[in-house]
Order: sequence, then structure tokens, then C-alpha cells
Amino acid sequence: MAASPRKQLALDANVLLDLAEDKDFAHDFREQFQTRGYEFLLSPTTVAELNILSIYGGEPQKHFADLALQKLRAWKCRPFLLSDTETAIAEQFRRRLSELKLIPDEEWDDGLILAETSLGDIPMLVTSDAHLLDIDEDALLMAFNEADLPPVRPAHPKRLVKALR
Repeated sequence: MAASPRKQLALDANVLLDLAEDKDFAHDFREQFQTRGYEFLLSPTTVAELNILSIYGGEPQKHFADLALQKLRAWKCRPFLLSDTETAIAEQFRRRLSELKLIPDEEWDDGLILAETSLGDIPMLVTSDAHLLDIDEDALLMAFNEADLPPVRPAHPKRLVKALR
């Protein structure tokens, strides 16, 4: 009997902030997918973004970043680590996304989160970030294929919950 695939989703910082702000769609997503056995993982850049917002963010974002960091364990969200080599690969992939104009230069972290999610072998990045949701899916798939990385699909929590129905 073949092993069943791991049920993992990566979350970006925006979804964690949505949870901290008690947005119904975010909590509905979390509850529905965790009930189905999905594990929520956070890339190194996602965790760094929350830490930076917690320290340097303006209000109310600073408050929500603090709250998100405090509730990670309660929400059953677990960070994952990458090796130095994987971190270098992620940075190289991010530069390629910029060259292809798939991610604006000022959204450096978005490209890193996509790459880190791929290197974590997680097929989907759950996000409410328009920069990630508006990426040309075919061009992104081609970029992953050219880099010989597993593809990652950005998806909004509302669309994922709707897909369950």
C-alpha cells in the first residue's frame, strides 16, 4: 500500500494577521482544514516578517503581529527551517521571479516565501496577499520548472474553503 501524501499547507504572514484580527474567513479556513488533518507550516521568511512587524510595525499591525506570534502554538502553526544551501537557492529563485516581473522588487519577501515553501516541499501557499494571488499561474509554474523546484500554488483561504463544499 502506498504511503498517503502529507497534508500540509504553508501560511503567509497575512493569513496569520487575519487570524489575529479575528476575521471569520481565516478562522473558518483554519478550523475546516485542521479538522481534515492538514498541518500548517510557516517558512522562515514568514516568521521573520511577523517578528519585524512585531518590533517595528505601526499600530494596529504591531499589535496583531504580537498576537499572531503568541497564538502560533494554539493555532497549531509550526515553523520549518531551511539549510544555508536552501536559503541561497530561495534567494536565487526570488531574483529570477523579479527578472520575470512576476513579483515587484519591493515585494522581495513574497518571492522568498514562495521559494521557501517549494523547498519545504509544500504544494500550496495560503495567502490573502494580492501580490501573490495575482501572479500569472502559468508563468509561475514555468519559473518553478526552470529552477527544477516543486511548484507552489498561492491560494486564498476563502477559495480553499469554498472548494471543500
